[in-house]
Order: sequence, then structure tokens, then C-alpha cells
Amino acid sequence: MTPPAKLSEIWVFLAQSPLLWLSLTLLAYLGALWLHRRSGANPAVNPVLVSVVVIVGVLLATRTPYDTYFEGAKFVHFLIGPATVALAVPLYGQLGRLRRLWLPIGVALLVGSVAAIVSAVGIAWALGGSHELLMSLAPKSATMPIAMGVAEKIGGLPSLAAVAAAVAGISGAIMATGLLNLLRIKEPAVRGFAVGMAAHGIGTARAIQVNETAGAFSALALGLNGIATALLVPLLIRLAGFF
Repeated sequence: MTPPAKLSEIWVFLAQSPLLWLSLTLLAYLGALWLHRRSGANPAVNPVLVSVVVIVGVLLATRTPYDTYFEGAKFVHFLIGPATVALAVPLYGQLGRLRRLWLPIGVALLVGSVAAIVSAVGIAWALGGSHELLMSLAPKSATMPIAMGVAEKIGGLPSLAAVAAAVAGISGAIMATGLLNLLRIKEPAVRGFAVGMAAHGIGTARAIQVNETAGAFSALALGLNGIATALLVPLLIRLAGFF
């Protein structure tokens, strides 16, 4: 048997290797994806949520700082850009419908974006949340990089905004199908746009798995809501007297 001291030395060596954390990230997601499929694509068994739980568990168990993990897994972070751009591919096939639906899309974008901002800030304020917390939650329905940037500009914490955006995305991806079915909304374009508005990239990934049209409109909502949130959050919080 290998002495415990030797095992400790081996772990210290492996923990400094970027390949370890990249491999952990990929294996965690592949395992979560397998579990998701085995569950019959149950929304509650969301691959992103399961992956996060597994990785956080490993980091806590090994007392590994997040910075060490991120240094090894940052290639996955880099791929977020190309993956987001790739969402334009299914959207391109819907150009004809987009031209016909520009008015309802614009109205839905404005109403949805304002509702997301006002509800987040309003509930936190009613529960006694601090100014810093309110500013961190305001952009939570935008995609994570935009949410972090907006929160920083208005006095929030980028790290807390990232957590809020992740929670919004995961919870939206889990609840969207059941809620939309309950509301008897069946049109894929409408379902997809609603998911993209509320749950940005994580919800869009789920929408693409369900229906290509829903995925395309979810990607559209993701992009438009990011822009709308960046413009509306400073305006709304200034009007509300928080800024």
C-alpha cells in the first residue's frame, strides 16, 4: 500500500496540474448528462446543477481554492464565447419569422426585462436586503458576464451577481417546462423566448435539447435581454431612488 504521506504528495502534485481540473469539469458534466438522460430528461436532474454540486463537493473535500480550480478549468470558460456565438446558427433559420414578429418580440422583451428587474429588487427590498444585495440581484436575468458587469457599475458585488444569475438560470431551466405546460403555452417560439428571457444561457441549453425552434428563440431572448438589462437597470434604479 502507498503510505498516506505519499498519497498526499501525489495529490499536491496533481492539484497543481491544469489538466486535473479541466478533466474533472468535463467528467462531471458527462456524468451529469448521462444521469439526466437516464432519468428520462427530467428537468430536476439538470446537468449544470449536478455538475456544480459534484465540482463544489470535490473542491470542499480537497480544500482546493476556487482560484486554483479556475486556473485549470479556464479553457472551458474561454469556450463560452464561441458557444454563445454558435447559438446564432439555429436563429438564422428563423429570420423569416423574426421579421414578422418584431413587434410582439419587442413588447415581450420590454415587459419581461422590466418585470425581472423590478421583481428581484422589489422582493429583496421588502425582505430587508442591503443596498449592495439589491444592486447585485437587479441584473440576475441577464447572461452572467453582463450581470456581473452591470452589478459592478451600480454598486453591487460581481461575485454575488454571478451566483444570482446561475441560480436564475438553473431554476428557470428546471421549472420552465412544467410552468409553461401549466399555462398551456405550446408554441415553441413563445416557450423558447420566455425561457431565454428568464434563464439566459442555461435555459437556452435546455430549450435547444427540447426543440430547435424553441432553442433559436431562446438564444434571441438571451442576447436581447442582455442588452436590455444593461440599459434598463441603471435607469430603473435611478428612477426608484436607489442610485
